Amino acid sequence: MLKRHARAACTALAAAGLLLAGTAGAVADPVPAPAVPSAAATLRTSDASPELLAAMQRDLGLTPTQAKARLAHEAEAGAAAARLRDRLGAAFAGAWVDGADAAVLTVATTRAADTAAIRATGARAKLVTRTLADLDGAKAALDRAAGPATPVRYVDPRSNTLVVEETEAGAAARLLAATGTDAALVTVVRTAEAPRPLYDLRGGDAYYMNGSGRCSVGFPVTKGTVNGFATAGHCGRAGTTTTGFNRVAQGSFQASVFPGNDMAWVAANTSWTSTPYVKGGGGANVQVAGSVLQPVGASVCRSGSTTGWHCGTIQQHNTSVTYPEGTISGVTRTTVCAEPGDSGGSYISGSQAQGVTSGGSGNCSSGGTTFFQPLNPILSAYGLTLKVTGSDPGPGPGPGEPEPGGTWKAGTVYAAGATVTYGGSTYRCIQGHQAQTGWEPPNVPALWQRV
Repeated sequence: MLKRHARAACTALAAAGLLLAGTAGAVADPVPAPAVPSAAATLRTSDASPELLAAMQRDLGLTPTQAKARLAHEAEAGAAAARLRDRLGAAFAGAWVDGADAAVLTVATTRAADTAAIRATGARAKLVTRTLADLDGAKAALDRAAGPATPVRYVDPRSNTLVVEETEAGAAARLLAATGTDAALVTVVRTAEAPRPLYDLRGGDAYYMNGSGRCSVGFPVTKGTVNGFATAGHCGRAGTTTTGFNRVAQGSFQASVFPGNDMAWVAANTSWTSTPYVKGGGGANVQVAGSVLQPVGASVCRSGSTTGWHCGTIQQHNTSVTYPEGTISGVTRTTVCAEPGDSGGSYISGSQAQGVTSGGSGNCSSGGTTFFQPLNPILSAYGLTLKVTGSDPGPGPGPGEPEPGGTWKAGTVYAAGATVTYGGSTYRCIQGHQAQTGWEPPNVPALWQRV
């Protein structure tokens, strides 16, 4: 039986400051870096575990001081990029962070008049010809027609193009012709390896399906009084039984989607208790404090039952991948390595849960590319509440009375653009997350903007 761990933890999210930037961008003038770190930077690094910092040092070549600085910059960049996306509207063309410490945020727009507003936040501005929405629309058309020879498709905001990976010469050209897609929108990349689900099989611990195949726990959750965990859909179907890392009866899959998405959740029996932790290096607990998705270029670490704890960076969001079993969309592409049995395991950035391992190519000896299914859509689809440190958000989304002061409700998963009322005011969500007590809109301007 697993026992609940009690550890004090502070919330990893606070008011967003301006991004630290020190060099000129495509259409920007140099801006000085603030001398004093913001409140967001201070709180973002205060709960970074030694295990997470050690893995970032090993996999990203950073010192502990540099790793802390990077986490702080990424927290500020995510909030700043979200605010600018909201402000730029349809002209927004993507955002990303660069530099070993992720200190430089670049925001792309198709409207020249926006560049001054972008520079005013301390970010670089890049003027491009295609909006993010235009490229996402083109990718959706390719997704409907893609096959195994064009296994990966994603929007690259840095080049302002749609990237199509092909495993055989001419496959991408045939896909473009079949869909009527303008070749000028597309960058073709030849790849020798096709992604596959990582079959064969706290977050990151092993579990076994029907007593045989092995996958990894994603993130512990609750649904009402039921404990369980989010994981990958390709690991099992509804009704598949599971045993834990210790081969003790654990629970069963309640719902599963694959392909299309790669999401599932397992309800555990009363011998198992959800904890707000991911298994880090050496088996130590890494705290989970929330589920705010981090920007392109941010660091991210993965826990899995085959290869343990590894780190890398986020390359693209909203990627589409065609496995032999079919296409999944909306996954995030990363430089983190993984191997069979790591499927379903946890991706975490700082203390913010990011998603569960779907598949990839390569391995942890030579390196590789992996994809994770973002966690927030899993929480929303199944009405789950992420187990976090420092607070108990309650039983999760569902019918009931609104929170005092308006429609905002702890446990609800809010997507960017959603609006709520609280304390007589209206707020717009600028970074997708699952709400929790203490994260009321007036308290977290990194997540909510008053309108």
